[in-house]
Amino acid sequence: MRRSDHLERLPQACDVLVVGGGATGLGVAVDSASRGYSTVLLEARDFAQGTSSTSTNLIHGGVRYLKQGNIALVRSALRERGTVSRNAPHLVSELRLLLPTYAWWEKPFYGVGLKLYDAIAGPHGFARSSVVDATTAISMVPTIRPERLRGGVVFSDAQFNDTRLATCLAKTAHELGAILLNHARVVGLTKEGEKITGVLFVDFESGHERVVKARAVINATGATADTVRRMDEPKTEDLMVASQGTHLVLPPDFLGGSTGVLVPRTKDGRLCFVFPWQGYTLLGTTDVPVPSPTRTSRERRRPYFTWAASTSPWITASWPGRRLPRGMIRVRS
Repeated sequence: MRRSDHLERLPQACDVLVVGGGATGLGVAVDSASRGYSTVLLEARDFAQGTSSTSTNLIHGGVRYLKQGNIALVRSALRERGTVSRNAPHLVSELRLLLPTYAWWEKPFYGVGLKLYDAIAGPHGFARSSVVDATTAISMVPTIRPERLRGGVVFSDAQFNDTRLATCLAKTAHELGAILLNHARVVGLTKEGEKITGVLFVDFESGHERVVKARAVINATGATADTVRRMDEPKTEDLMVASQGTHLVLPPDFLGGSTGVLVPRTKDGRLCFVFPWQGYTLLGTTDVPVPSPTRTSRERRRPYFTWAASTSPWITASWPGRRLPRGMIRVRS
């Protein structure tokens, strides 16, 4: 899979042109090419360099959505978890997580909730959840705070490598005949009247501009989708409402075992995962709204580091993760 070969084979026109080479865009390219459509994908930077390489590296059903009563969303996510596990077993693995309990009501509350989680997963599930006492919880996660610990609930989700999954999607699309170009930024759309007929892009390696016509142009640029939309309608209002999480990489002995931890509520009200990852420990939060989809400033990470200050001597690396909250993407008819 050589870029020069794809550039040489780049057609003047195709059936489907995908703008954006993250997980969504690459998935669209695989789907399109597998259906026999001539497919071209253009990515401004490198494949999966944006949002698709800054996730928490979990494929989960959304425990927090279960707490919100959004059963349909949890069911859909768990079904997708099962599909990815079957399609890419070399990239997806089961992860056991401990939800520690310190108040008297937490063990029955979370125990029942995670049994419901098991039931919703059905055939797409892993090992069933179980309630454990404080001694067992400490044996699973030796570094957990033992004061007033009543035990916990152990359940299963899945973890994966987001960048490797995107790379596999790219290779699959290539094998299906799709043309994939990275470092090819779309800078404009071609139109006939009100109809979009293709794109204008810049090949960063040569500096040349090229046009590719297409029967359908798909905007799969994620958090920056409004930038492409304004190429069609310069005065259009934003549709994207972005959010951002924070991730810390810690030494492998931060947990002291192979079981991860789910903190159901931090001091700033977020949910937090801590689990073994790539020979280290990864700590990731749920997201909070950000004023701009492209903003990744230190200020957005500061509220998280406030409650995580006790981990600061351990921090090996960190990154922000941007995404679009579910339900915030609309399609123009």
